[in-house]
Amino acid sequence: MIEHLVTSGTFSLDGGTWDVDNNVWLVGDERKVLVIDPAHDVEAIAERIAGRRVVAIVCTHAHDDHVRQAPALADLVGAPIMLNPADELLWQQAHPDRQPDLELRDGQRLTVGDIELRALATPGHSPGSTCLHAPELSTVFTGDTLFQGGPGATGRSFSSFDTIIDSIRERLLTLPADTTVHTGHGDSTTIGAEAPHLSEWITRGH
Repeated sequence: MIEHLVTSGTFSLDGGTWDVDNNVWLVGDERKVLVIDPAHDVEAIAERIAGRRVVAIVCTHAHDDHVRQAPALADLVGAPIMLNPADELLWQQAHPDRQPDLELRDGQRLTVGDIELRALATPGHSPGSTCLHAPELSTVFTGDTLFQGGPGATGRSFSSFDTIIDSIRERLLTLPADTTVHTGHGDSTTIGAEAPHLSEWITRGH
């Protein structure tokens, strides 16, 4: 079971602030749920959780729009926050006095109900950007690594275009073509729809 809501707020980095709409994803069943990228609106997310036990709050990366509300939600529902430690510097910009509860490591397997998700480290948009692949659901949650139409932004601190292209080519485009891509912002897509455009992205990026 995959549930989706869109929340609105701001993203701030390198001295700028932008209005953004974020995708929040819930994966689970009628008893347990895992929350991916709990952005902006804790009340709306808690309403969607609807009293189920939250096994974990997973942040695909530590840009402030994705993590700003993670501690508030964690305290509300009693769940651990998971983040790849390579994003510690970004996390500290949003939460200098609090750390994530658990490290999210490449290859780690997370289970919620009968669903298993595998962490895929995909640095580039940020050093610790991590996707979650759920083979049984033919789905990958890509955060801001891969969108409909191309890779995530790499023009700000802690990002690298060459690195994100390598991550997408080696970790994501190797997934089955019919894998649904649920993104951190905007519309979903599929691996098959995005794979043919790799050379175009590289040319455009350079």
